[in-house]
Amino acid sequence: MSENYENNEMDLMEQTDKMAKEIARFTQKLNYSEEAILDMVQEQIIPVEQFFANYTCAIMEIETKFKVLNEQFSLIYDGNPIESIHSRVKDYDSIIRKLIRKNLPKTLESIEENIHDIAGVRVICSFEDDIYRLARCLLQQDDITLIRKKDYIQNPKPSGYRSLHLIVSVPIFLENEKKNVKVEVQFRTIAMDFWASLEHKLKYKKNIPAEKMEMLTQELTDCAKISASLDSRMQQIRNYLLKAGA
Repeated sequence: MSENYENNEMDLMEQTDKMAKEIARFTQKLNYSEEAILDMVQEQIIPVEQFFANYTCAIMEIETKFKVLNEQFSLIYDGNPIESIHSRVKDYDSIIRKLIRKNLPKTLESIEENIHDIAGVRVICSFEDDIYRLARCLLQQDDITLIRKKDYIQNPKPSGYRSLHLIVSVPIFLENEKKNVKVEVQFRTIAMDFWASLEHKLKYKKNIPAEKMEMLTQELTDCAKISASLDSRMQQIRNYLLKAGA
């Protein structure tokens, strides 16, 4: 996948600062007082800041749920099902490009209504069984609403990509309102995530000759099959160990 799941708080600050500078440069050409310019900048930026802050808060809600589940499972099953959790809020440029591709209105309302993967949380597990157990536990919580589910583990993409994708809605509680925000949750094993990271790097390499690219793509598809086999074999070993320890 092509998303970058890292801490993005600084990215959002940089985007907001960039927007403020662009507005300021434009208004310098006009005959406005400094106060009027500041008011104009604030009027444009505050709704955008709040918009992105809502998605950051939704990510925090989802991450907290998984941390609680991970702690509970560590007591019940004597092991943590979650290896790591990564999150990101899609950057403003990517959102606008997606609106253009889909020929949608370029407004915050349109973004909120039509773009469901602005907030993303990726959960990395050791075993496939843990993926489905965690997904089931998340969806059983009464404040989580499932919007869409795509199981690329049972039905991999032609490239070999495997992952479980959920689009869910989670409430966040603001000063004067409760707001439901959509979050994309991706579940992968370590092997799935390693493969997807390599595929992403290959996809965005523009200087590879077509013949070589075709060969590497086929090689990566073969690696996906090996990766899936490895996950299955590791799961079988784990199942045996669990039965032996019962």
